[in-house]
Amino acid sequence: MASTGGAAGRRRGGRTCRPAPSAGPSSARPSGTSAPTRPPPWASSWTSTSYGKIYRSSLFGDRTVVSADAGLNRYILQNEGRLFECSYPRSIGGILGKWSMLVLVGDPHREMRSISLNFLSSVRLRAVLLPEVERHTLLVLRDWLPSSSSAVFSAQHEAKKFTFNLMAKNIMSMDPGEEETERLRLEYITFMKGVVSAPLNFPGTAYWKALKSRATILGVIERKMEERLEKMNKEASSMEEDDLLGWAMKQSNLSKEQILDLLLSLLFAGHETSSMALALAIFFLEGCPKAVEELREEHLEIARRQKLRGECKLSWEDYKEMVFTQCVINETLRLGNVVRFLHRKVIRDVHYNGYDIPSGWKILPVLAAVHLDSSLYEDPSSFNPWRWKGNASGVAQNSNFMPYGGGTRLCAGSELAKLEMAIFLHHLVLNFRWELAEPDQAFVYPFVDFPKGLPIRVHRIAQEEEGEE
Repeated sequence: MASTGGAAGRRRGGRTCRPAPSAGPSSARPSGTSAPTRPPPWASSWTSTSYGKIYRSSLFGDRTVVSADAGLNRYILQNEGRLFECSYPRSIGGILGKWSMLVLVGDPHREMRSISLNFLSSVRLRAVLLPEVERHTLLVLRDWLPSSSSAVFSAQHEAKKFTFNLMAKNIMSMDPGEEETERLRLEYITFMKGVVSAPLNFPGTAYWKALKSRATILGVIERKMEERLEKMNKEASSMEEDDLLGWAMKQSNLSKEQILDLLLSLLFAGHETSSMALALAIFFLEGCPKAVEELREEHLEIARRQKLRGECKLSWEDYKEMVFTQCVINETLRLGNVVRFLHRKVIRDVHYNGYDIPSGWKILPVLAAVHLDSSLYEDPSSFNPWRWKGNASGVAQNSNFMPYGGGTRLCAGSELAKLEMAIFLHHLVLNFRWELAEPDQAFVYPFVDFPKGLPIRVHRIAQEEEGEE
């Protein structure tokens, strides 16, 4: 297969702020490269002018086509199941389980995804999840500062705590702060470190530790299932937990093993990516005071309308009014690239724009390279939420924007993830100002991560100051 050259676009100035995350030590970048102020080194490594935007390589021990081309990436996602199928390294399936939605294909994947989509329906988002997201936001933020002093926190840790507690509550009705919930969270941290580690299964390795944590986590889920079955068998009580565990047990024909893997994979998907996107938003906004100012104005207006209605909780209508907030979320997802690429396999010979891609080859659609392509986005490595203001609702209509994948494998929790970010930012900008307590920068290890945990110094906004604004 031949390769093509890529076009470079112009860069112009604007209301831009922080650069994108750069590559960590495990990523392909020139040694000695420091944190960038222009396109990050790992992004340019995917779109090398030597090979163009589509080229062949050998990755993960397989012959592989790497695509940094927006058109081919869309083509791959739109032809899932016909020309391409999901194909992650076997070690990931060993950690997440053979029934994980991440590794399933065909009818089994559709069944699992259908259960998740029903549980995360728009009706449930409005009636159940929005108030739950707000409650968990306030639980985290109320511990930050009791008065108008200042304190230092790890924004990454706080974001992870927020999203984990929210998912644990909605998946298994586990309450935040309880000893069992905290133990599960600590096991989950060990588990996460092994998801993308080398599959070396002997004592002391990250993979071995992750497998042990997986067994512990599944043990907790299994006990919850047994307790639930016992309750259901005792009496037909109307006091049933409205969580995914109960939903899967009552509304599906899944086996116990399938339910265990489903819940574990959703805990993984719903916690890790959402928490990092939120931490990135805090990081980018800290370097862009103009965006924080516009964000605060939007949320002050929402709070004023809320007060006039005599209400103290956010409504779905309030959420839909967060137009600039959606611009901030879109730009965070575009620039942060929590999910950089996807694993796919070619299942039929493909002919695309003069390229012949044989069946059996792996193909990696690199979403991050498209999001940082200067021919598609002006000054792509800078944080500029105003680029999304062309739409009245702030909703991204750009077909080149694929932070949650696309096609039949579009992330089932994408709307919940955006809701989480919007509600958290609402209460954050209304109640706090923040700055970096010490320099930190997002790197890729291979997940996006802040080496120091993104330490921020927060200052509570006094009520009288908020009123003046």
